[in-house]
Amino acid sequence: MTALKASEADRFVANPPTGGGVIFIFGPDTGLVSERATQLVKKASEGDSDPFNLAKIDASEIVSDPTRLIDEFLTIPLFGGRRIIWIKETSGKNLSPALDPVLKLDDWPSLIVIEGGDVKKGVGLRKLVESHKRAVAIPCYSDGDRTIDQLIDEETRAANITISREARAALHSLLGGDRMASRGELKKLCLYTLGKERIETDDIAAVIGDASAFETSELIDAAALGDLATLDHGLERLSEAGANASVIANQALKHFQLLHRMRADVDQGRPASQVVDGQRPPIFFARRPGIDRQLQIWATKDLEKGLSILADATRISRLNDNLGVPVLSEALLTVARAAKARSTRRR
Repeated sequence: MTALKASEADRFVANPPTGGGVIFIFGPDTGLVSERATQLVKKASEGDSDPFNLAKIDASEIVSDPTRLIDEFLTIPLFGGRRIIWIKETSGKNLSPALDPVLKLDDWPSLIVIEGGDVKKGVGLRKLVESHKRAVAIPCYSDGDRTIDQLIDEETRAANITISREARAALHSLLGGDRMASRGELKKLCLYTLGKERIETDDIAAVIGDASAFETSELIDAAALGDLATLDHGLERLSEAGANASVIANQALKHFQLLHRMRADVDQGRPASQVVDGQRPPIFFARRPGIDRQLQIWATKDLEKGLSILADATRISRLNDNLGVPVLSEALLTVARAAKARSTRRR
């Protein structure tokens, strides 16, 4: 069994096995899952899109006919070479009956690449792959600060443009939930600033002002401020867009963890505005006044209760996609009602 660490994943994708194999790519960042699967298949196939060598199959087709996978796996390409089977849209589908016979074979003539969702350890395909001595599991988690910096560098370098330190810091607060969404926003930003020498914070506000990452920040801020009208509108859009609730719940949890750390500084006598301005990486300038107000609203003990509520929502939304949006909505509304009550008492 090879369960790659996040730091090993990119190196493996850039240099996939030359023979047959079974590779399961999974995690909460569906954009990163798709990006890594695409890169791996492209590298492994060396750009060959011949349908005899590269078969793209929807998971529902495998579920309806479990024997198809092993048939595809054992098919010899008409003109030689290695056959690659790329399986997509596996979320909520049980592929274990189809994959199990493949894993029991001694000889693996083809390469299977499977895109999965946020699968809990010890469950379904993740359990099947991670317990096998030759199969490979690649986790895909939301990007951290270091990876976001790498993405920014890749896209600005490709566009032959630089970026100010303030603009880079602003992007950190707006990107990271979904790799493909982050890369798409960066490409849009670079296109908007075409002909300029450097990207500034004004460019980010103009281009990413309506981006999903920014909407998520607005949603979380609305909950923390007790702004029920903005939160209700945001939750409606969240439900309609079919957003990944576990990612947003995790971002809300991280925000309240940040508030908890900053509140400790305020309790020691530092002005809230000074604490907010001193954060590293810097908080996006447009959010600072709102976060300053949040620190006035929330006491440490109240933040700890909010953290417990959001931690539960994050856990449940990761375990069950169908419950994700309603559980997240209830958690944010509970937090918002508490913030509104505390804000009213402080007037």
